[in-house]
Amino acid sequence: MDRSEWEGRVGRKWAEEWRRTDRSFAGLTDRLLASACAHPISRAVDVGCGAGELSLALARGRPDAEVIGLDISEDLVEVARTRAANLGNATFLVADAANWRGSHFSPDLVVSRHGVMFFSDPVSAFTNLAKATAPAARLVFSCFRDRALNPWAERLAALLPDPAPPPAADEPGPFAFADRARVVAILGGAGWQDIAFEAVDFAYVAGMGEHAVDDAVSYFLTIGPATRGAAQLGDTARAEFVSRLRNYLAGNAQGDLVALPGAAWIVTARAAT
Repeated sequence: MDRSEWEGRVGRKWAEEWRRTDRSFAGLTDRLLASACAHPISRAVDVGCGAGELSLALARGRPDAEVIGLDISEDLVEVARTRAANLGNATFLVADAANWRGSHFSPDLVVSRHGVMFFSDPVSAFTNLAKATAPAARLVFSCFRDRALNPWAERLAALLPDPAPPPAADEPGPFAFADRARVVAILGGAGWQDIAFEAVDFAYVAGMGEHAVDDAVSYFLTIGPATRGAAQLGDTARAEFVSRLRNYLAGNAQGDLVALPGAAWIVTARAAT
């Protein structure tokens, strides 16, 4: 996904849909926070903070800590700032973590919920983050595991009449960090140590409420792997796709919930002392 999309159209959509995107990752967010908060925190930076969910949770849970959220989308940062209006220890900046340095701010925690897979030069970006941190700072982030383990992505894209091929494994995008060996090479090349992986399976919540299937259909027509392809279809083909999408999601409905399997890594590492 091109950086300009996050700065523009995609960023705006995620800003409009922050409640549903936060909901979809809720099970993973809890596990990520537990890992991030396993040790004391004085200063934290949240990479690709989006609408601020992770930063806000850290700031609320650690009122004595200072938390800075970074994102390249002005729309998402504006939402995060609004949500943080009553929090004095959370700050949100429109900035690229690949070249950000905090003036007199050396974080002892670098954290991210699915915000690190889009760097055009990941080794350079993680090198910059390592240099910006305090000695022995911790790195804790989540990223998707293999596409085949995430049917919300693989199966939904396959419902399109002519699905686009998935991007190359080393191309920036949601699954760019699925390969453990690649992540180890990136982080190790950037100077991070003690790299470890925890596999996390979680419920990717797409719809809730009395009309959970309708909610899930509208969500995936707005955000997700089939959104762009669906928008380019003619009326008849789009209606047929929506019908297939609805049937698939209805098959994953349980009462007032539509949830699909999600598979992620929680990756931890440590900066040099």
